[in-house]
Amino acid sequence: MNSFDLNGYLVSKRKQINDELVMFLDSAANSSRISKAMKYSLMAGGKRLRPILCLAAAEAVGGKSENTIRAACALEMMHTYSLIHDDLPAMDNDDLRRGQPTCHVAFNEATAILAGDGLLTLAFQILSTNNFTSENQASKWLGVLHHIASAAGYEGMIEGQMRDMASEGIQLEIEALEKMHVLKTGALIEASIHTGAVLGDGSQNQIECLRTYAKNVGLAFQVVDDILDVEGDPAVMGKGVGSDQTRNKNTYPALMGIKESRAFARKLVNNALQALNYFDNKSDPLRAIAQYIIERER
Repeated sequence: MNSFDLNGYLVSKRKQINDELVMFLDSAANSSRISKAMKYSLMAGGKRLRPILCLAAAEAVGGKSENTIRAACALEMMHTYSLIHDDLPAMDNDDLRRGQPTCHVAFNEATAILAGDGLLTLAFQILSTNNFTSENQASKWLGVLHHIASAAGYEGMIEGQMRDMASEGIQLEIEALEKMHVLKTGALIEASIHTGAVLGDGSQNQIECLRTYAKNVGLAFQVVDDILDVEGDPAVMGKGVGSDQTRNKNTYPALMGIKESRAFARKLVNNALQALNYFDNKSDPLRAIAQYIIERER
């Protein structure tokens, strides 16, 4: 892994994903206000972490990323929809996202709500549009669709968002904070890796190992997000910082302290790397991404 070029890998995968996203938007959208708002938020940049993890998981089990790109793009659309809605005045009320005005600031609140709805439904449209060559392939995609829907739904990401809002001003126990973040952030990350592993024809053992990896990197990502909201540079992050404290949100730094939060994130990443011991160098991108998660500045 020491010789693995993570930056080159990320640049290449982001281009592949962005090219596909533009194609999906151009084929599905038009020049209407809602399609402009959808494209505004979706193509504003971002790390593309979830779709990249999906592609990397497929490669780790010996699959081809081109067989997974549709699902990867759908996952990014779901993630962007969640950001649009998170930023709304009724939720986190943020004015900046990915270095530019949030969707409701650039357009208006009603348009932002509908843009999020549009991206979510387009994601499922993409996931359910395939020319299956076998019953096994159709069954596999149906299972993936169900898994993603569960992760993004009211028992997954949405439940995590609800717990986050409901607990403002109320100090949670560490166990409750972890459960909230596993749902809010970790569920879609885990679904991304699971999707790549399944569509890459991974074995059951490979899939389970990658789910262990996903659980740990998903939580580590949120721990670092909490730290960056305290110490991050808004110019680098492309969004404001300090909002967690302003809104009296439960975070790892607030409950554990910065030093302890960093140590916890490192422990989670080490757990994730151990889960990859089963794999050969095809999983080097996943190893490098795990390390990147605790070293990132945005």
